[in-house]
Amino acid sequence: QVQLVESGGGLVQPGGSLRLSCAASGSISSIYSMGWYRQAPGKQRELVARITSGGRTNYADSVKGRFTISRENAKNTVYLQMKDLKPEDTAVYYCNAEPDAISPTVWGQGTQVTVFS
Repeated sequence: QVQLVESGGGLVQPGGSLRLSCAASGSISSIYSMGWYRQAPGKQRELVARITSGGRTNYADSVKGRFTISRENAKNTVYLQMKDLKPEDTAVYYCNAEPDAISPTVWGQGTQVTVFS
C-alpha cells in the first residue's frame, strides 16, 4: 500500500554533502523498518542505513560517521544526510520499507548520487 519517492540526489565533489529524502504515501510510524540501499554499476545492491519504528539505527561500516539516517513522522519522510562524500559513494540510492516480518518490502524508484574525484 505504501509508495516511496526518493529525491535529493545529484552531482557533488568529494568531501561535499547531500541530503536524500524518502517521502511515503502513508504513515511511516507503524512501519517496522525503513532504510536506504545503494547499487553501484556492476555491483550488488547493499544496505546503507536502516531505522526502526523504535528509533534503532544500523549503518554499513563504509558510511559510519559520515551518514545519518533520520525520520520525520509528521511528514511521513525518512532522510539520509550524507557528509564527506567519496567517489566510492557513487550509486543509485533506493529507499526501502519493511512493513512487518511477513509483508512484502516496498522500494522507491531510486535517486542518482554521483561523486566526482
